[in-house]
Amino acid sequence: MLYWLIQSDRKVWFWSGFGIGALWFWWISMSFSNYGFPWAIPFGVVGIASVYGLIFYLVAKLADIIEKRLTLSALFTKAFALLVLSYLHPMGFDWFKPELIFTNSYLGIEKWQFAITLIAITLTLYKKQLLFLLLIILAYPYNAQFNSTPLPKSKIVLSNSNITVQDKWNPQLRPYHIDMVFKKIDRAIHEGKDLIIFPESIFAFFLNEHPNIMTALQASSNEIAIVIGGLYLDYDTNRNSTYIFKEGQFQVANKSVLVPFGEQNPLPKWMGNWINEIFFDGAPDYVASPDVTDYTINGVTYRNAICFEGTSEELYKGDPKQMILISNNGWVSPSIEPTQQKILLQYYSKKYGTTIYHSVNMSPSYVIHNGEIIKSITSSNP
Repeated sequence: MLYWLIQSDRKVWFWSGFGIGALWFWWISMSFSNYGFPWAIPFGVVGIASVYGLIFYLVAKLADIIEKRLTLSALFTKAFALLVLSYLHPMGFDWFKPELIFTNSYLGIEKWQFAITLIAITLTLYKKQLLFLLLIILAYPYNAQFNSTPLPKSKIVLSNSNITVQDKWNPQLRPYHIDMVFKKIDRAIHEGKDLIIFPESIFAFFLNEHPNIMTALQASSNEIAIVIGGLYLDYDTNRNSTYIFKEGQFQVANKSVLVPFGEQNPLPKWMGNWINEIFFDGAPDYVASPDVTDYTINGVTYRNAICFEGTSEELYKGDPKQMILISNNGWVSPSIEPTQQKILLQYYSKKYGTTIYHSVNMSPSYVIHNGEIIKSITSSNP
């Protein structure tokens, strides 16, 4: 694909960007159906596709201008653009990374390795010599074969749930969801586990406003550590949070990177308020924590991540060795989003050497270690 794209004209670049935007991000618009606007889904898909189509078109146009004025082949400008496009985040959404196509391949995913691949392709096209493709061998991740370490043995349970958005926010079903959580905790204790992890907002309410549930979780944490997703009311501020219960105490880790539009409107305030009023019933944006949170359980330090955060490079500052990620993929189910999320997590696991424990609602839970999916840790069912 890269070989074909680098040598193509503006028209092909526009439609390539349009196609990538549509096929890679169509699922974002699926969330409209949860707010009663299914008619807006095609407009959302076309809108996102058009943004990427325009970006790609401008890249190709710039390459042609540089070729005419500086006599530098457009091939090199296009290759350089592909290298840096992953730094462009429309509306704060950073899921487009061209190097992701090599996540599950024999080639490396570091920028310098991707650069070698692009150089090899560009020189092959420019010199019309296939031998230059052999340079791709230099992009093989040799060090990864020697630096990989086995997954440490642990007694962790990744709880998995399949609760639709409608059921999750249905007040009449709240007692059932609470009972399900405590049954899973009791089973994990019976199995001799020392940590159980629940998905994002498994408690779809302000958990700190329910002292009886908090007290019960603190009591259970004397026998097993509990990491669980719930909302947190910080005075008049709404937060999407992780609650960590251990040894009869609790800690709250608030989300620091919010989902564009889903949790925080990235548009100017006047326009953002208008969008919130129309599509989100005037609901206020969530508020992000200014810093990422690390916490320690049973002597192991984990980086806290909630859904979109785990796929954001910002969460990997400091090269965390362990991460607990909780997600709710119900907002865009059914879609390809869980697969894309998994590829991105593999990418970051490889890049930063982070082991990721991922507990999910509406798609399977899993562990990623050395960039590979580990299925040895299974979910606990009531």
